[in-house]
Amino acid sequence: MVQERNIIVCILLSLVTCGIYAIYWFVCLTNDAARAAKDTNFSGGMSLLFTIITCGIYGFYWYYKMGKTLKIANDQAGISASDNSVLYLLLGIFGLGIVNYCIMQNELNAIAKNSTTVA
Repeated sequence: MVQERNIIVCILLSLVTCGIYAIYWFVCLTNDAARAAKDTNFSGGMSLLFTIITCGIYGFYWYYKMGKTLKIANDQAGISASDNSVLYLLLGIFGLGIVNYCIMQNELNAIAKNSTTVA
């Protein structure tokens, strides 16, 4: 089940902890998206490890992959949504990763709300 998170609280915690919470948020976003899309090959821990090993280069692929994964998750949840893979990649290239996190969390919150109303 996807956990709904308050985006403002996540941003504030990321700022207050000097980015440590953002790392946790990265892992949670990845795990929630993979769980919602029923993708067992995509995990937050491995994505974090690959991003560290490649000095951040894997992070650009992660933005694109998250867009594709969230599109699949939205389709499976019955939510009409566009594929934001290229948007995530461009925002990541221009250093706006926190904006990506917010958009991704918003999509996951919609999936969480939809799953609770359906259940």
